[in-house]
Amino acid sequence: MPIDNDYFKNRQQNKNSGGGSNGGGYQPPFEPPEFFKNFGKKAGFIYAIIIVVIMLFVFRPFVIIESGQVGIKVTAGKYESIPLNPGFHLYLPIIQKVIVIDTKVRLINYSSVEQMGGYDSGIKLNPAINILDARGLPVSIELTVQYRLTAAGAPTTIANWGLSWEEKIINPVVRDIVRNVVGTYTAEELPTKRNEIAVKIEDGIRANIEKLDGKPVSLLSVLLREIGLPPKIKEQIERVQIANQESERVKYEVQRTKQEAEKRAAKATGDAEANRIEAKGRADAVTIEAKAQAAANKAIAESLTPNLLKMQQIQVQGKFNEALKVNKDAKIFLTPGGSTPNIWVDTKDRSINSAINK
Repeated sequence: MPIDNDYFKNRQQNKNSGGGSNGGGYQPPFEPPEFFKNFGKKAGFIYAIIIVVIMLFVFRPFVIIESGQVGIKVTAGKYESIPLNPGFHLYLPIIQKVIVIDTKVRLINYSSVEQMGGYDSGIKLNPAINILDARGLPVSIELTVQYRLTAAGAPTTIANWGLSWEEKIINPVVRDIVRNVVGTYTAEELPTKRNEIAVKIEDGIRANIEKLDGKPVSLLSVLLREIGLPPKIKEQIERVQIANQESERVKYEVQRTKQEAEKRAAKATGDAEANRIEAKGRADAVTIEAKAQAAANKAIAESLTPNLLKMQQIQVQGKFNEALKVNKDAKIFLTPGGSTPNIWVDTKDRSINSAINK
């Protein structure tokens, strides 16, 4: 309401009458600010701003969508087909609302109850999948499924499947595929064919999810973590593994012994070959030496002429003459025909002399 009273009117009249500051009538103790003088003109606008601010805080006709999320605007119960991307968005609170949907990577862990613990909005914990093998024995499968909601198709997915779309799309498919795949194997085969089973499970889940209309979910990976077997089967497998390990050890020992024997045989063969080659080398050396000696003897024999023999006899005779000058008792034996060599003996040696006389 505008401020208007007699106090302020009288004061204004006194000022207009030209009275001094100390005369001309009563002076009020203070003068109101200019703002209050014009408040009556601005009050409506200020009230309107205050009302708008209060409505913004009460009705909140806006939403902020973060990264990894999309918004679905619902107008009078109808889902709009185009999602709201991260950012600031306005809507009409009375006839519209915005549903914020998480499109980040999500996980479903299928684990035994003892291992379940903790909670995260992006991680769902489900019990392990219990199934029967090809012989009707109970086994449990623990795995992790990694997936994400397709952002572009989020409005259609939520409109068709609701906010619990994971329990309607992912969980039934996973359990059905695991039962179909694992049910064709016996419990004893599961550990040895783990990789093959894991590939079949992932391929089956991916094929079933991707064939859904609009591809509402993108499957990222399926990890087979654990295969739970009955205790008796586990004991039997352990015994078989121990027997196989012992068999492999025996095979290794036999192979190692065989290799050692082959190694020794190869060494013996090598030594024999080396000895043969060495003997052959020595024989060849003797043969070569003999041939060389024969050739030398032949050359010597061919070089022994009568004149050469006479000359050698003269030389030997000269040596005998020199020996007789020193030892006159020496005895000389001439070979038949006067050919060399001649033999002479010092008769001063009694033992030699007696042996000659005999």
